[in-house]
Amino acid sequence: MTTEVAFPGRARVGEGPVWDAETGRLHWVDIPAGHIHTGDPVTGRTSSLALPTHIGAAVPRRGGGFVAATAEGFASVGTEGTMTVRRAILPDGERMNDAKCDRHGRFWAGSTTMDFQRGKGALHVLMPDWTSRVVLDGLALPNGLGWSPDGHVFYLADSVAGEIYAFDAEPEGIGISRRRTLFRMPAHTGLPDGLTVDAAGCLWVAIWGGDRVVRISPDGDLLGELPLPVHQPSSCAFGGPGLDVLYVTSAREGLELADDDPAGSVFAVEGVGAVGLPSTAFAG
Repeated sequence: MTTEVAFPGRARVGEGPVWDAETGRLHWVDIPAGHIHTGDPVTGRTSSLALPTHIGAAVPRRGGGFVAATAEGFASVGTEGTMTVRRAILPDGERMNDAKCDRHGRFWAGSTTMDFQRGKGALHVLMPDWTSRVVLDGLALPNGLGWSPDGHVFYLADSVAGEIYAFDAEPEGIGISRRRTLFRMPAHTGLPDGLTVDAAGCLWVAIWGGDRVVRISPDGDLLGELPLPVHQPSSCAFGGPGLDVLYVTSAREGLELADDDPAGSVFAVEGVGAVGLPSTAFAG
């Protein structure tokens, strides 16, 4: 197994990696900077779009450009960076956080307050017609999310609670039910942040403040740990032509670091012994 810097950077809070199989590129964001980054692993080149707002995540749209989870709610972003807020649903003092599309192209996003108040966070679903619904409330900092390979289980991390939840899910709909705690982080070992699910149904979870990514079984067992050369890994996604490279974003926010510290870069981990699931573009 090898871990290398795929895309050097100084992101304050790098997040939301998503592999675009159509272009063979990785997209990710820097939340407080309002940047959408795109990297080509073949050439190592990156490009960026700068938006005038916090951006929790951005996912390609089927018609081109991106759908973005922002401080206001949901926005469309053109390929040149023009942003149009399509659903302004959040009050001042709140913002969208991590987000991901399900297999039907619906965009699921968590919202939180700027100071991560318990009970104020929620989970939203943006439909292809740009209407949205709240499907879960009472959270603090909803973060990594994903689905089992068959779509019957939905996973959600709440970083403030230090827990990863599992729900029964409707593969064709947006209903989730029977919430239970799948995994709880031991005290003082870091917080569960972004996550991805592999083809075997296991979860790969970036541990903020924990210098690692962990692999968790669908039954909640800790299967292994992947150490990283940064203190704040923030999220992960499988990419590459075979979906067998684990890309991990990271953050510099709140740390006193040397200029050459790799925090804020995107890492590529090869040889993890797992294959990811393909991502889906937003259908709107």
